Amino acid sequence: MKSITGFSLLVIMTGLISSCGTQFKLPNYLENIRDSSRLDTFSFPEPIIQKNDILYINVTSDDNDPKAIAPYNTSVSAGGMMTNNSTLMGYLVDHKGEIEYPRIGTIRTEGLTKAQLAAIIKERLTKYLQNPVVNIRFLTFKVIVLGEVGGQGSISVPGERLTILEAIGLAGGITWNGRRENVKIIRETNGVRQLGIIDLTSEDIFKSPYYNLQQNDIVMVDLNRRGRVTQDQQYTMSRISFAVGIITTAAVLISIFK
Repeated sequence: MKSITGFSLLVIMTGLISSCGTQFKLPNYLENIRDSSRLDTFSFPEPIIQKNDILYINVTSDDNDPKAIAPYNTSVSAGGMMTNNSTLMGYLVDHKGEIEYPRIGTIRTEGLTKAQLAAIIKERLTKYLQNPVVNIRFLTFKVIVLGEVGGQGSISVPGERLTILEAIGLAGGITWNGRRENVKIIRETNGVRQLGIIDLTSEDIFKSPYYNLQQNDIVMVDLNRRGRVTQDQQYTMSRISFAVGIITTAAVLISIFK
C-alpha cells in the first residue's frame, strides 16, 4: 500500500514539475515598427458585393412627381438594420449573386462595387426617370473571428470599413496563447476561396491586401508555441490524473477486501 501511494505521489510531482516549463516571449502588435514617417500613403479598397449581402438602394431624380420615384425605393427582400429608431430594408443578393429590382428586373451584382452597380441601375432607370441619382450602401458588413481571441463569433459594424486590428480588438484581443505573427484570413471572391496570412507584429501589415477586411471574411488565430505546450501538458496531466485515480481506487479496494 505504501509503495502504491509513493508511486502516486511521484507521478503527481512529476506532472507538476513538467508544467513549470520554459516561459515563451509573447510578441507585441506592430513590434517591429519604429517611425510612421517612413510609411507610404494608402487608400481603402471599395468593398465587393457578395452573395447574402443586403444592399440599401436609394434613388432620386429631377422628376417632380414623388410617385414616379417611390417604386424604386421600395424594399423587395427581407433583411435590414436599425438606424435612428427606423429600419432600413434592403435588397438581398441571392445564391445566384443577383437581386430583383422594380421594372429593371434581375441584376447580376456579385463581384461589382457599389459604384459599378449604381452606374448600371442609373443607366437602366433613364428610361423611366429624368436624371436619376443612385446611392447604394451595405446593410450587412460582418466578419467572423475564431481561435485564440477574447470572444469568438460574428462581428457586425454599421460602416463599410473594418481593419484586421479593429476586428481583433472588437473580438477582445488575442490571448496569451494566440499566434500574432501568423493570423489567417479566409476570403471568398466571385466563388473563389482564398487564404491569406498576415503578421500583426510587422510594419508590413499596412501593405497587406488583408489589412482591410472585406465583408464575410473569416479571421483565424492559431495557438502559439506556448499554447501548444500548455495544451499538451493539460492533456498529459489529464491522462496522469486518470491513471492515478485508477491506481488509487484499486489500492483502496485491495485494502478493503484483503
